[in-house]
Amino acid sequence: MSRAPNLHALPYFEAVARRGSLARAAEEMSVSPSAVSQQIKLLEQQLGVKLFRRTGRVLSLTLEGELLAQTAGTALRMLTDAQTNLGRTRTSHRLNLRVSPSFGVRWLGPRLADFLTRYPDWDLRVDAAPDPTDFDREIMDMDIRYGTGDWPGLWCKPLVHDHILPLAHPDYLASLPAGDPLSHARLIDSPRAHVQWDFWLWHNDVTGANNRKTVLMDRSSMAIQLALDGAGVVLESMALATAEMQAGQLVPVCPHLPVLRFPAHWARCPARFVKRRPIQVFLGWAEAQAAAHANDMAALMALHGMQVEDIIPQAAWQQRPL
Repeated sequence: MSRAPNLHALPYFEAVARRGSLARAAEEMSVSPSAVSQQIKLLEQQLGVKLFRRTGRVLSLTLEGELLAQTAGTALRMLTDAQTNLGRTRTSHRLNLRVSPSFGVRWLGPRLADFLTRYPDWDLRVDAAPDPTDFDREIMDMDIRYGTGDWPGLWCKPLVHDHILPLAHPDYLASLPAGDPLSHARLIDSPRAHVQWDFWLWHNDVTGANNRKTVLMDRSSMAIQLALDGAGVVLESMALATAEMQAGQLVPVCPHLPVLRFPAHWARCPARFVKRRPIQVFLGWAEAQAAAHANDMAALMALHGMQVEDIIPQAAWQQRPL
C-alpha cells in the first residue's frame, strides 16, 4: 500500500468489512449496492491491492484488507467522536469560577439563575473560597476576588464597586440617641474590610463614640446577619446588603454623611485566559449585571438623600489612625 487510502471510499470499505455484504453495507449507508461496489473498486485500484475475495456471493477480507480493516474502524470512530465533541463545543461551554464567599452568596448567587437561563448548555462550577486561586496549580478559569487590584502577574479588571456606609435594623436605630446614634451603639466590624470603623469615624470627623462596643465578624454575611438581628450597627457594603436595604430591613444610620465608594470586587486570571470564549461571555454578562446593580445603588442613595465620595483604599489605609 504505497498511497494513502481514499477517505471518501474508506467508510464504504469499513461498512462492507463490518457487515460482510455489499447489500447490507448499502442499506446502512442508504445507497445502492452498485455504488458501494464502485467505491471498493476505486479504493482497490488506488491502493493496487485486492481487499476482498469474492467466492460466489460471499465476501472475505484478504490479508491486505484485514490490515486496513483493523485501523479503518477505529479511525472512523475517532473522527465521529471528534465531530460530536466539536458540535458540543459550539453549544456547550465549561467555566470553573472561584469567588470570595460573601460575594458569592450575596451578590453572585442570586444572579446565577439569569446566567443559566441565558446559557442553558453551559457546565458551570462555582467555588466559594476565602483563598485566592493559584492558577499555576489549580484548574480555575477566573477568580472574582475582594481586593485592590494589586495581583502581580495577573490580568485584573474591576467588576463591582463597594458603597460603604453604616447600616442598622430600624428597631435598633430607633433605640439609639436621635442626634448622636453612634455614641452608644454596638459597632459591627470586619477585620478583612478595606474600610473599617476606625477609619470611617476619623474620615468623617465623627466624635463622641468613645463608649461604643465593638464586635468583629470574619465574614460580611455574618456581620450583615448580626445587624439584621438588631445587635448593632454594621459598616458594610451596599453591594452585599442590597436586598435588605430594598426591603427596609437595614437602613442608613448617618444618611447625611457620604457613602464611600471604591472598586472592590475584581475579576482576575492569567492574561492568556482572557480571550477564551467562556471567559468573554461570562465577563460580558457579569458587567451587564454590575451596571444594573450600580443603577440600583444610585436609586437607593437617591431614596435616602445620600451622596457618594470616591476613595482609594490604599490611601485610606495610609491615613487611617493606628
